[in-house]
Amino acid sequence: IRAVQNRGYALMPQNDILSAEGIRPYLNDPSVSSGIAVYDSLASTNRTAKEIASEGGGKIFAVIADGQTDGKGRAKKPFFSPPKSGLYLSLILSPERYAFENLTDVTVVAAAAVCLSIQKVCGIETAVKPVNDIFKDGKKVCGILTEAVVDLEGGTAEWIVVGIGLNVGASAFPPELKNIACSLYDTPLAGGIRNRLAAEILHQFGRAAEKDFFETMKQEYQKRLIVIR
Repeated sequence: IRAVQNRGYALMPQNDILSAEGIRPYLNDPSVSSGIAVYDSLASTNRTAKEIASEGGGKIFAVIADGQTDGKGRAKKPFFSPPKSGLYLSLILSPERYAFENLTDVTVVAAAAVCLSIQKVCGIETAVKPVNDIFKDGKKVCGILTEAVVDLEGGTAEWIVVGIGLNVGASAFPPELKNIACSLYDTPLAGGIRNRLAAEILHQFGRAAEKDFFETMKQEYQKRLIVIR
């Protein structure tokens, strides 16, 4: 934090503190900028996002945590979520704005958004293992979990929650993950990289109103697919 005489305090751009204040300068959509909730730690960003969505969603668009104590992937498998090195982000999407035909389409868009964001911010190429894992150099670097808050009477999705767990900085993976998981970087994080990644992922989802958005994202997804033999 830097103190400026007669102007107050500001976060240094080189810091790696994950915060709403650090994310907002990279956003140009006021509706997104005001809808970010960042926590030091949560049991699960998806769990908190679903609770917010069940209460009507409010103005919260993204729930972000510096670490998770009970992060989960598909089939409720534990997701390694250490603090200070990853980006754990859940988006609350309204079906009215995002006219997805099914939840699989949501995951396709999310995977493309993450890959595009990593490429733009970090200059790192990644690939997609169907349907929801992002790989770097043959190892998993990101997992995506899509869930819905359902209207039990009507049987329709009232809200869609997309959870993204991205290993950004060097982490001491437990033995069972060492050979199958990796991070974007093997060295200490460059200043502000997680804030910039979060902002770019939000920007990619904010493009939903663009013409041919879904078709473009599907093409980005397909060209990154890992061929499973």
